[in-house]
Amino acid sequence: MPPSSLPDGEPVPASGELPGSALAGLATTDLGIYVHVPFCSVRCGYCDFNTYTLTELGPRDGSAAAIGLDTYADAALAELDLARRVLGDAAPPVSTVFVGGGTPTMLRSADLVRVLSGIRERFGLTPGAEVTTEANPDSVTPESLAELAVGGFTRVSLGMQSAVPHVLATLERTHDPDNVARAVEAVRAVGMQVSLDLIYGTPGESLADWRRSLEAAVAMGPDHVSAYALVVEDGTKLAGQVRRGQVPMPEDDDEADKYELADELLTRAGYQWYEVSNWARSDDARCRHNLAYWSGANWWGVGPGAHSHVGGVRWWNAKHPAAYAARLVAGGSPALAREILSGDQRYDETVLLGTRIVDGLPLDDLRGSGRAAVAGLIADGLVDGPAAVGDGRVVLTRRGRLLADTVVHRLITW
Repeated sequence: MPPSSLPDGEPVPASGELPGSALAGLATTDLGIYVHVPFCSVRCGYCDFNTYTLTELGPRDGSAAAIGLDTYADAALAELDLARRVLGDAAPPVSTVFVGGGTPTMLRSADLVRVLSGIRERFGLTPGAEVTTEANPDSVTPESLAELAVGGFTRVSLGMQSAVPHVLATLERTHDPDNVARAVEAVRAVGMQVSLDLIYGTPGESLADWRRSLEAAVAMGPDHVSAYALVVEDGTKLAGQVRRGQVPMPEDDDEADKYELADELLTRAGYQWYEVSNWARSDDARCRHNLAYWSGANWWGVGPGAHSHVGGVRWWNAKHPAAYAARLVAGGSPALAREILSGDQRYDETVLLGTRIVDGLPLDDLRGSGRAAVAGLIADGLVDGPAAVGDGRVVLTRRGRLLADTVVHRLITW
């Protein structure tokens, strides 16, 4: 099943050059690097990420533009060379690196470390930089994790999704649930932080099933937990199953009940929410890379289909690995298109992202109409009154987190 399509946009110069306005002030900001590894051993039926099985990619033709597990690091390093040229002396040291996918740990640990070393050599890393890789529980070993830790990785995000076999089967996740605990212990043994990713709302998942998954996650004592509602994306196998009546569509009320249960159990276990779908044991355990996204910071996305944002310019790479690699081999940018955000777009994104985090959105960042909407949102129990009145910030209540889109709409359009 093909991944979701990219948006339209304006052409990108072959050199990848950015407007001078995008680079102004860059040296005094934080810079993150996202590395997209597009390979998976199987395609899960609910997934619309830009990922490919090796079978889907087909046999390699031996050309310079061919890309696979053994050559991916070289392609990523070539894009990092481009990033260094484009950002030039304005580029600050990198403060966060996040390797996502796909399944990044399908690559050899040595190749993941080589990409990280390439970032360090081209940009430098800030002291205490956060370096994360996603992983499937079955795709890591004590030896591979030790190599990552020695190479500079500080954090692993494990795709647990559920502790219940029939839920994993519906999601077409292939890992053994028992391997999650083993992977958590192996990550912890080499001194890295560990996060667990969960999904709720899978067709056939009861509230008791979801409780079982949450309790299993808490029992493993991760530093961080992410819990995302299942979304049926157009074009996925799951969407076809729903359309044909083979599985039921997730229900909003069911997902709301499961979100509330997650927040209740995780809070009781000592985790604090810091973003609508994320909880951490401490401030130090928050994912700083994702916080940078939510605060509108700058990042360069490396890899097929990866998105980037620098100084109000957003661009995205060619999706297919072969098309991505061919552009790099030709000496140009792999970017397919870009957009320069307008003032209204940047304002809307500030409201959308700022309201999602526990630190909240400063009332002073709202236009007058948005500030006028806050009183009604407090009265409706969607925004925390003391935080707004005492601290001058829009902070969502638990009910507000369930209706975050409604809050944003009222702040923007009131």
